[in-house]
Formats: sequence, structure tokens, C-alpha cells
Amino acid sequence: MKKHELLVPVGDMECLKQAIANGADAVYGSCQNFGARKFAKNFTNEEIMEAIRLCHLYDVKFYATMNTLVKDSEVPYFLGQIEFLYKQGVDAVIMQDFGMISYVLKRYPNLEVHASTQFNNSSVDVVKMLYDMGVKRVVLSRELSLEEIEEINVPIEKEVFVHGALCISYSGCCLMSSMIGGRSGNRGECAGSCRLPYKLFYNQQLLSASSYLLSTKELNTSYRFRELLDSNIDSFKIEGRMKSPEYVGFITKLYRHLIDSYGDVANLDLETEKLKTIFNRDFTSGHLFHCDVDDLMNTVSPNHIGLPIGKVIQVTPDKIKIQLNKDLHQGDGIRFLESGKGFIVNYLYDANGLLVSESHRGEICCIDNKVGILQKESVSKTIDYLLIQEMRELPSRNIPITFLVKAYVGQPFTVQISDGIRFFQVSGSVVQKSITAPVSDVKIRTQLEKLGDTPFYSKSTVVEMDSNIFIPLREINELRRSLTQKLLVSRMLPRYQPKIEHVDFPKLQLTYDVSKSALVYTEEQMDTCLKLGFQRIYTPNLSLYKQNQIHNSVYYAVPRCLFQAEGELKPRSLVRDFCDFSYYDALVGDYTLNVYNIYTAYYLYQLGLSKITLSVELSSSEILDFFHRFENTFGVRPNVEIVGYGRVEDMIIKDNILNLEEDCYEYSLVDLRERNFPVYYSRGKTTILNYQAQSISEFLSLRDTISIRYQFFKETKEEIISIVK
Repeated sequence: MKKHELLVPVGDMECLKQAIANGADAVYGSCQNFGARKFAKNFTNEEIMEAIRLCHLYDVKFYATMNTLVKDSEVPYFLGQIEFLYKQGVDAVIMQDFGMISYVLKRYPNLEVHASTQFNNSSVDVVKMLYDMGVKRVVLSRELSLEEIEEINVPIEKEVFVHGALCISYSGCCLMSSMIGGRSGNRGECAGSCRLPYKLFYNQQLLSASSYLLSTKELNTSYRFRELLDSNIDSFKIEGRMKSPEYVGFITKLYRHLIDSYGDVANLDLETEKLKTIFNRDFTSGHLFHCDVDDLMNTVSPNHIGLPIGKVIQVTPDKIKIQLNKDLHQGDGIRFLESGKGFIVNYLYDANGLLVSESHRGEICCIDNKVGILQKESVSKTIDYLLIQEMRELPSRNIPITFLVKAYVGQPFTVQISDGIRFFQVSGSVVQKSITAPVSDVKIRTQLEKLGDTPFYSKSTVVEMDSNIFIPLREINELRRSLTQKLLVSRMLPRYQPKIEHVDFPKLQLTYDVSKSALVYTEEQMDTCLKLGFQRIYTPNLSLYKQNQIHNSVYYAVPRCLFQAEGELKPRSLVRDFCDFSYYDALVGDYTLNVYNIYTAYYLYQLGLSKITLSVELSSSEILDFFHRFENTFGVRPNVEIVGYGRVEDMIIKDNILNLEEDCYEYSLVDLRERNFPVYYSRGKTTILNYQAQSISEFLSLRDTISIRYQFFKETKEEIISIVK
């Protein structure tokens, strides 16, 4: 059976120790900058050095997450951090930024690069492209099914999330947090906009009252894990760099058992109950196993709801009486689900009002009414005190070694140590015949196996010796300490010798133009823009494109997040995901390719794009800086455009999660601040547009330098003419 890696999140050193002790094969963590979880504790450079050494000691790999988009002003710092990690012997870097991936692969030829799920690895095309570039592994999108993963016939390592939080939007495609609050998910600053309540409207008609319409359950594949073990997946990844050390330890232990037992864990139901007390939003098996919308979404609560343990049966101003269906202990945390109130149970009473340390399933208990509960509610346990204490006792993870001893009279006393890969041998004094106190093979073995202050244990100690010999016990101990120290140091050394290459940038042949483009949905919009003389008119409406493809200015906006792009590209296309751009010459890259810096643009031109749209997350000053840096660095003007007006796509979501009529543009989501987000469903995807259009005024100063795009959605002919003027 294929060997699968268990990959565990570590937000700090405590999480790292839990992951190692409970059986992780590899861990992933971030430096203080450029990681997609900016608000985790993360690691200082000094801690990174310690973490890599500790991991390597136990044969655990450390992958550094450098998976944010990088602005031009940050490139030197980003590459400096990469080089630091490289020289420390990091096992791989996980990256999102296409320009930085391309550059790093050339600059550091034996540094292993993994493409983050933030790269939107949802298609065969992007996986093949990354493999051809030299990327060692792809972290596949959570939207892919197990069957689709099996269909990706590319000899690249496949990493798949098997547990943890789910993004509702395709990763790397979510701009919502950035557009409404300036906190970019592409920069590790996601504010969790999908975990907020929304109302759904059709025109002015309310279809769904305020609820968590975009909030998903937690991914949990434990009950179908054997199917994953039979797959061609290389690495099973757990999400959770923001989670507690106890969560990391428990979930690592659970999935370690699942892997080692071929998916057969005794009392999995009981383990799941324990898990629910650590973190639970309800569980789903996810798109891996074709979950339906009801199984995917938790529209009731976006937070940890714990393990249901009973019902309130009586409330007074001082006391709350609960009928238990699970055990409750002093020190546990509880939450009342209807009101959302909760607290730690400092004092627990039995039905007679006597203090107790625990109450059991089927019993009635009382607790103090510390939060003013007024009515009968459902009760959940959100902290299991005993389980937390248990998880804080780290299990030992010992390293098996062997000793080989040779002790012959007249020859040096020699001891060899090995961990199966590394061998070290030291020699002591010449072995003498014993006069009064011979040393037995049992005594030699006993002294060598006194490894209590090291992470080693001897699985085999072979002693070859003459009879009736004498060796000082002090010497045996000294040789043991010398050997174990050599082995310790050797195991913690980097696994490769860094190689740093000079990177050349061949001159690009670009046609530069300053022009005006539009994206349209309707026939009226198309006719209006044709008459206004737009140089390029993009439309995602395939029939509208076919009706107007006689015009050289009309381009097809290819649907996003296709499993396979082959057959979808037209001779003139706006490409919105990475694929083989060599099909046609007239391909324009959309802002969805996340062009943040000049290197991403350069390498996209090399792949065959004729024009590129810069990220909508860049300011006008950053765009101007990009333009000047590109020309100064590569000796040619970049052929780019920007979205100067219009609603950008905040999210693209697999399936019809809101039960919308297909290709109907009259729906909207409204948030707590009464901001109105248009939403529609088409070709298997739900798309949410931003609540307001990009403001053309910010970019007017660039109109003589860079091409400007207008993105029209429901604008009429008159409105388009007015906006363009």
C-alpha cells in the first residue's frame, strides 16, 4: 500500500511539540511574515531554526508557508526570508505567488517548492503547468472530488486537506475580506467575511432571514478514511494553524491511528465526541465525497458549538438545573446554544445541591447561573477539562537505534551506533584480560542502553567479545555519550547543500498599447460598447460571444475554476485561471491571476499572454510603481490593464449553495451594514460580486499610461454612456 504522509499545522512551538509527539510525518508553519495566517503566533527566525532542528531530529519534515502574494516593494525581503530558510535546511517552501515561484525555482534549484492551495490548484491544466515548471507538490483545492483527484494523471505529489476549516470560496479566489475591509485573504489577513450573517433577496423580496448563509461546517474524513488510503494522494493535510496545541495534539493522534490501522480505529464515535469538545462546527466529509449543500453548510452557527450534553430543565436567578446525557466535570466549559452564553463550571452540584466533582450521563446536576440564563436551553460542552489535561502530557517519541560492540583482548574497544541511515563508530582503550572483575556482555549492554537523557532507545545491542575481559564502566559511558551526541548532531543537519544560481531575464517582445476595454453580460451592453469603440469587449456569455465573434474586439471570458480548460479557450479569450497559454496568441490575463509584482507579469508574458490585468488589490500608486519597475528591470513597457470601474468578483463557490435560479441576475446578499452584494449561479458555480463598483476617479491619473477596463453588470445603455463620459 502507498505510504501516505501525515502533515500537521503548527502555529507555534507548543503546537510543534504536540505534532511531533503524537506522530506527525511533517509539519507546516510560518515565519513572522508572508504566511497565509498572519494572526497566528507564528515563528521568529530563531524559533524557525530550533523548529527545523527539532523536526529533523525525529525525522519529521518542516515545510515553511510563504504563501501570500508579494508586492514589488516586498520582493527583496521575501527572497531574503526564502534564502534564510533554504540555508537552514527547510524541507520545502509552500508558495502562492506565481512570480516568486518561478524565480525561486531558478534561483535555488534544489529547494523543494510546493504550490499552496491559495494558487487555486483546481484543474488538470494548472497541475500540469506547475509540474512542468519544477514544482514538487500541489496542495489541491478542497473543491475536488476523490475521483477528480484520481483523474489528475500528472507525476507530481498530491497533497489534500482531510480535516479542518473549509473556505466557502475557492482558495486564492476570495477578495471579499479585502474589498469590504482592506484585509486581504491573499495576504494572510482574512477577516472571515463568510462567517458573518447575511440575508438573501430576489429583487426586493426577502428569501432568507439573517443567517450564516456562507458558513461551512468543519471537514472531517475520519469515517471514510480507508477510501483516502486507497487513493493516489501522497500527503494528508490537517488545517489549523490558529488552533490550540491540544487540538493539534488530539487531531494528529487521531489521524496517525487512522493511517496506521488502515482506517480502523476502535471507538471512533467516542473519539469524535472528544473532538467535538475541542473544536466543532458540525462535520462534513466535504467535496471529496460529493457532499450536498445541506451537508456542507452550517447556517446556524459559525463558531465552536461543542458536544451536546443535555437540556436545561429549570432556571432560577441563582441556579441552572440540567438533565445530562453526557458526563460533566468541574472545570469543563459549557455553552447554552440558544443564547450563545457560556462559562467554565467552577462549582458543580448534584440534584440535592451538594458539591461534586463530576456528574454522569442520565443524572440531574446544578450549576451557578453566572450569566443570567432566563429560559430552558440546550447545553454543549466546549471544553473538556480532563481531556485537555491528558493532552498536555506529551507522549514520548523515541528514536530506534542499534549498537554493535567489539571487545577483543589486545584490540581497541569499539562501539558502533546506527539509526539505520547514519553510522558512527568510536574506539576506546585496548581491551585487557580481567584479573579480578570481568565485565559481562550483559553489563556492557546495560551501560550502553542507559539512554534516558536522549531521544533514543536501542532496539538491538549486539556484543562481540572475548570472555574474561575488563573494560572500565566509565569508558563505556563516555563512548555512549560521544556516539549519541554525534548521532544527534548529524540528524539535525540540513538534508541538502544549498545551491544559488544567477537568474537571467531574456528580453520580452511585447506590443504596448493604452486602450479601453469592457466586460459585459447583456446584448444591450455589447451593442453599446461596440458603438462606443472599445478596443476589447469581454463577455462570459458564450452565446453572446458567438453572436459577436465576427468583431475582432470581442473576447470570451473563460469560466473560472474549470476542472479542464481544454476546449473552453477561444481564439480571443480573457483567461481567468492558469493553463496552457500557447493555444492562441490573443489571450489576455484577468485580475484573477493575482498579478501583484513585476515577476508574475514577466513570467506570464513568457508563457504566452499578450496583455495582463493587474490585481484589483493594488492601489494606484502601487500600480504606477509596478509600471516603472517593470520597464527599468526588463527594458520594455508592460502591456497591462487595470479594472478602473465595476464590481469585482468577491467569491467564486462550487455548487448552488443558495439555491438560485441559474443565470438569473436578480439575487443579492445583504450584510449587517445593509451592503448589497449581487450573487448569481451559472455553470456549477455561485459568484458573489462586490457591493460597490471600483471607483474610476482613483485611476484617472493613469489613463494615459495604462489600459483601463470597465466592468458592467446590470448597467443600461444610458448608464454606460454616462459612466464612460
